[in-house]
Amino acid sequence: MAATILIADDDAVQRRLVENMVQKCGYEPLVVENGDAAVALLTSPDAQVIDAVVLDLVMPGLDGLGVLAKLRDAGVSIPVIVQTAHGGIDNVVSAMRAGAQDFVVKPASFERLQVSLRNALNTSALKGELQRIRHSREGRLTFADIITRSEAMSAVLRTAQKAATSGIPVLIEGESGVGKELFARAIHGSSDRKSKPFVAVNCGAIPDNLVESILFGHEKGAFTGATERHMGKFVEASGGTLFLDEVGELPLAAQVKLLRALQEGTVEAVGGRKPVKVDVRIISATNRKLLDLVKSGAFREDLFYRLHVLPLTIPPLRMRREDIPHLLRHFLARFAAEENRTITGISGEAVAHLAQLDWPGNIRQLENTVYRAVVLSESDMLALSDFPQTIGQAQPDSELPHSEPLVVAPSLVSGSDIPIAPLNNGGSLSMLTATGEVRPLEEMENEIIRFAISHYRGQMSEVARRLKIGRSTLYRKLDEAADSPAEGGAQDAN
Repeated sequence: MAATILIADDDAVQRRLVENMVQKCGYEPLVVENGDAAVALLTSPDAQVIDAVVLDLVMPGLDGLGVLAKLRDAGVSIPVIVQTAHGGIDNVVSAMRAGAQDFVVKPASFERLQVSLRNALNTSALKGELQRIRHSREGRLTFADIITRSEAMSAVLRTAQKAATSGIPVLIEGESGVGKELFARAIHGSSDRKSKPFVAVNCGAIPDNLVESILFGHEKGAFTGATERHMGKFVEASGGTLFLDEVGELPLAAQVKLLRALQEGTVEAVGGRKPVKVDVRIISATNRKLLDLVKSGAFREDLFYRLHVLPLTIPPLRMRREDIPHLLRHFLARFAAEENRTITGISGEAVAHLAQLDWPGNIRQLENTVYRAVVLSESDMLALSDFPQTIGQAQPDSELPHSEPLVVAPSLVSGSDIPIAPLNNGGSLSMLTATGEVRPLEEMENEIIRFAISHYRGQMSEVARRLKIGRSTLYRKLDEAADSPAEGGAQDAN
């Protein structure tokens, strides 16, 4: 999904001109005719996510400066690019003081607007990453810090937001790397416990003989090596939230004591003589099916029902591919800043390729892939060649002898924004094999789909619309192509 740019201008001709340029830059335009409509869209809690604004400074009614003032009062920090036919220095100063990030004079050239939008989105992504890191360290992470535009995530977010208003125990399920702890921190940061501690414990990383001591504490001299008193994670998190990551890895002996702590609201330290009252909100997470562990006898059924009060299942990245471009932009902005590199974007070809991969390690794997590319790249734009470990994981049957190469010339785009404007040059489809026989229909269909994905730079919604098929059907056909014998061999070789 490309970044959404809001265009606010009372001049119909100018609106259409800017809309065409925004589309040509590879973004999704959203057009309004006046300042009031722009403010309504930007401040509505139910409105779609908008990444940047191109705002006319002179409009009847609420003008550009008025819009900037209302956005500032509402706490909206979306980057705004002001445009006007009057390019005096006073206008520039007034717009910048009011919160505009950049200023262009009508009629703005395509190159000028492209650079301005690119810089605005990159700066916004970097600010978002820095804010996310700061909020995480301070325990103030909220759902606004979660990067997603996926429909598959919307229901999960709604349920998590409801859970944040209550003290109900939450069990977060999902594959490794999908962001379970991020959700746990967002629930805590959006609850009335946000000013209290958030304590995370990786249950799978604790030696079995130390689980009780770490969770519930121990007295001095309780066992060999206990040279001083330790309060335990439950007491440390009292008043706040205790996050039990990989809770399915707890040994059965510790599960018994954990169940009692949840039932009684008290914990007893190892070697202690009396229980200690605690007030903690429990959020647990697992990348395994707890119910299967219950059936196998590895997890207590009564503890399962104590934790499984409100389950949240976070879908893997392969089920929400539309999030990949936005994640790429944010990771690129952060790592380029951390490594002091002047990398300004990722090529459309590379983004289209990365958006098609399954990412078994999910967001963590994608993050590490971008980090590696930023460190090793020798140019100011990441290309497909900067992701060598992913080449061959998608579109492997393009190397078959009878397949004609897809002749495309993808333009370079900023960050993770994928142009959906059609390419000027078309592709060619070979109807015959090398021996002169008609190619199977399935092979030609797969080639058409691959060309469409490259043609629209990985914008899967646009690909599905142009091919007149549903997006779920498009993903199913891609999965079937990846599982075909011809492609399986190519994947196994990597």
